[in-house]
Amino acid sequence: MKRWAGPLLTLLVTAVAVHALALYLAPAVIMDRAMAALEERGVALHAFTTPQRVTPQTQTVVRSSPDLYYALCRYDLSDPAARLAVRVGDWPDYQSLSFFDARTDNFAVLRGTGRQIEVDLLPPGSAPQEGAIVSPTSRGVILIRRLAPTAERFAAAAEAGKADACRLERVSG
Repeated sequence: MKRWAGPLLTLLVTAVAVHALALYLAPAVIMDRAMAALEERGVALHAFTTPQRVTPQTQTVVRSSPDLYYALCRYDLSDPAARLAVRVGDWPDYQSLSFFDARTDNFAVLRGTGRQIEVDLLPPGSAPQEGAIVSPTSRGVILIRRLAPTAERFAAAAEAGKADACRLERVSG
């Protein structure tokens, strides 16, 4: 049995190390592929992209809710002198604004039922400011969800979406 202890210990340590490395690297790889897929689908950088209504034919990645209007904005805050001005228009029903970093972490969610939302997204390492959110990574995705269970409500949500903005601005210093 002693003769197998060394190889078994080596195998166990290697398996744990590979598992830990996979858990550490997988989110960044997944988000990198998702960002590339979003770019291929025409999701703009620093602008909200108007969605199609969810149907079995339009679902490509995950099982999205057919009762929701989704709008996406990819962002890149690699420039420390930049910020992203985000505005979500007024909507009388449920709506939320969610921020996802480059490791797939959902680091902030703002609910805006019946009101407009305005917030600045700052680059990593920025000093916290009132009315602003600091992104943990320089790249990520912002998602708007609005309750729109019918074609008519979806059209109304798309109309409300004309007031949405995701705009890169330079901070004068």
